[in-house]
Amino acid sequence: MDSGDTSWILASSALVLLMTPGLAFFYGGLVRGKNVITTMLQVVAVILVVSLQWVIIGYSLAFGPDFHHIIGNFQWFLMNGVGAQPDSNYAGTIPNMVFGIFQMMFAIITPALIVGGLAERVKFASFIVFIVLWATLIYDPLAHWVWGAGGWLHQLGVLDFAGGTVVHISSGVAGLVAAIYLGRRAEHGSGSIKAHNVPFVLLGTALLWFGWFGFNAGSALGANFLSAEAFLATNTATAAAAVGWMIVEKLKTGHVSLVGVCAGAVAGLVAITPAAGFVSPGGSIILGLLGGAICYFASTFMKSKLGYDDALDAFGGHGIGGTWGAIATGLFATTAVNSSGANGLFEGNPHQLLLQLIGVVATWLFSGIGTWILLKVVDLVMGIRVTKEEEIMGLDLILHHESAYPETLTPTQIQKFFPEQSATFPKNE
Repeated sequence: MDSGDTSWILASSALVLLMTPGLAFFYGGLVRGKNVITTMLQVVAVILVVSLQWVIIGYSLAFGPDFHHIIGNFQWFLMNGVGAQPDSNYAGTIPNMVFGIFQMMFAIITPALIVGGLAERVKFASFIVFIVLWATLIYDPLAHWVWGAGGWLHQLGVLDFAGGTVVHISSGVAGLVAAIYLGRRAEHGSGSIKAHNVPFVLLGTALLWFGWFGFNAGSALGANFLSAEAFLATNTATAAAAVGWMIVEKLKTGHVSLVGVCAGAVAGLVAITPAAGFVSPGGSIILGLLGGAICYFASTFMKSKLGYDDALDAFGGHGIGGTWGAIATGLFATTAVNSSGANGLFEGNPHQLLLQLIGVVATWLFSGIGTWILLKVVDLVMGIRVTKEEEIMGLDLILHHESAYPETLTPTQIQKFFPEQSATFPKNE
């Protein structure tokens, strides 16, 4: 066991956990003021339930001893046998428990990203049940396929340094399926659905960017030069993607927006994730520039043409960004950066691009079909969407009896939802 590696991975784990509250601010700023609390609470609730699910069964299913190349077995149930001894299948210089803690943070943020696709429409209890099922039946098997010792995509040679397939494609596709299954929001197309707090969006982006260094650089699983290379590639691609988004937005609309810059930066963070430990700084610039432009068109033109209501662009940013990043890994990867990886197409190895495409297609199909089935089951058992009237009033009041901006409430709303406080409640003058 190496104390330096252990310290870095524990610190990286904390950084990755910080990303999820950052996501709450990012998503919370993008929704309307009447839904900010329910949106942020959904993201925070994922931290709570997946933290428990991971310790009870998730880690064992994702990284436990292999069962037919599909999933881990139940040997590590309740983290039984997961202790100070390193597991050479994953990280030979840190305790298995530290590796499990690090991976738990990935398991948390992945289903939280789905909130962007179903925002402002779902019942809270139904959402919680769906997330626990999705984490157990979609995320855990997929993590084993790609990263688990014996997983079939891992054995095939698919490269995914920090989660392009496992995290971003899976959650982005799930967000798209949820948006299609639920249908458009009641006021979709009215022009009234706009980001209510742009400073929240910037704060969320800053926390995501900061935490992402733990996400990507920490995935080197040691305090080493590969970690530094992944750190540099992450920052470079993120900046390039934001620039790429700005250029396209300026050409298409005549202006540059702060929300656009933030969305472009997140797109870059997503796109570089599978490639961070495999590409050169030059490759990360190209990957980022193209990723920003691609995600701009996916989040605007493509969404508009196809008509689905991916409220906060979970699919446009994460599904498409992750897909591009996974494919780009097959283009730009080089063993000059990581001898444990493989060369990509531009280094004379077209076979790696084929492997990346197999990983992308498998993830799309598994997450897409599985998500649809889980949504259908939850809907049949307990219902999943709120009524049109509840949606129009706002889920903060309806579901949680809270308001982020009480001064905007009408006297009728105050009397209905806060009767015991109505005399002292902030008045909307």
